[in-house]
Amino acid sequence: MLQELTEKFEGVFRKLKGHGKITEKHVSETLREIRRVLLEADVNYKVVKQFIAAVQEKAIGVEVLRSVTPAQQIIKIVHDELAALMGGTETPIRMANIPPTVIMAVGLQGSGKTTFCGKLAYKLKKQGKHPLLVGADLQRPAAVEQLRVLGKQIDVAVHSDLKSRPMDVCKQGFQLARERGHDVMILDTAGRLHVDQSLMDELVEIKEALNPHEILFVADGMTGQDAVNAALAFQERLDFTGVVLTKMDGDARGGAALSIKAVTQRPIKFIGVGEKLDALENFHPDRMASRILGMGDVVSLVEKAQEAIDQEKARKLEKKLRRAEFTLEDFYEQIQQVKKMGPLSQLIGMMPGMGGKALKNIEVDDRALVRIEAIINSMTPEERRRPQIINGSRRLRIARGSGTTVQDVNQLLKQYFAMQKMFKQLNKKGFWNKLQLPL
Repeated sequence: MLQELTEKFEGVFRKLKGHGKITEKHVSETLREIRRVLLEADVNYKVVKQFIAAVQEKAIGVEVLRSVTPAQQIIKIVHDELAALMGGTETPIRMANIPPTVIMAVGLQGSGKTTFCGKLAYKLKKQGKHPLLVGADLQRPAAVEQLRVLGKQIDVAVHSDLKSRPMDVCKQGFQLARERGHDVMILDTAGRLHVDQSLMDELVEIKEALNPHEILFVADGMTGQDAVNAALAFQERLDFTGVVLTKMDGDARGGAALSIKAVTQRPIKFIGVGEKLDALENFHPDRMASRILGMGDVVSLVEKAQEAIDQEKARKLEKKLRRAEFTLEDFYEQIQQVKKMGPLSQLIGMMPGMGGKALKNIEVDDRALVRIEAIINSMTPEERRRPQIINGSRRLRIARGSGTTVQDVNQLLKQYFAMQKMFKQLNKKGFWNKLQLPL
């Protein structure tokens, strides 16, 4: 996420290392570089000007603590200003006191509205809500079909009618939500390749008829200033309440993320970080600032782990580790839980010091997990529990059955036995007792 921007910021701050005191010259040179980086990322030039002025005001004259380098001091100031630029704190979606809550997704065609609606429904369902998806994009029949497919995948009801007007479909959906006890209604509205009068009139009509609790402008995070310009046009007519940035897992330059809040004065509420239906994150400005500056995002990483990891299985695994009884079946279960957390490259990018250039130098291959799964699946239950019985002929059979090579099987077994040996050594040294982990 925003890897190119992260790498450029790291290059700027690398030049500050070795200086014992912040001078106006250091600040001036650093801000000149930061200005260039932001403009290259397609950040609005007015936003860049305001941002640089804010950083300069706080940086000049700051006394550097003995334990802190000038680079760290300026990074802290830039981090805080980046977070403030993007909203400062998380802004959750508003829920109605009397259901259903009406959430209206708007934006240009191709921004990812329909997929976002499916992701939001999935997210809310996991939180205990009972959402209804309403397909009001009747200009593009494929959008309604796409919404139906998404609804079927996540077991969420979908309402639409290609023979009706968009506003009538929304009214029908609202009535249906009240009758069937849906506490959230998500409207997927029409888009165009560009802003036009008929589109805005249609959206305004729906807004006036349903008075949505949230109107979310969905923008393609890869489009930079184009997304900001479109947002201003939608804001003028609809006065939307929040922003959603999609495709943030790609090679987005970062212009939209850093500009759109400052220009529209509306908070970014969600970001799309992948194609899967669970790849939708609440937007945290401080965490995004940390990612951009290569400081990682440990809090989000922990949250993903808490969602994905089965606590009961974790307790059972802990007991096995204490007794050095970790098997390939346990290893397989751990792979399944890691996969639930998302792509490896995304997880590694959340670790401090693993953004930008560091991540660029690491070969991250999610297919490696697939190969390991295939190898373990090709083993018999007895082989998984007692890998020491796997001889040459068994290894050849496992390799053929998994579509891998004998070398791949050997490498997996070598890694497994090394891990088992390490657990036994830790057990002998009383490592688990020293940790005092609850059983």
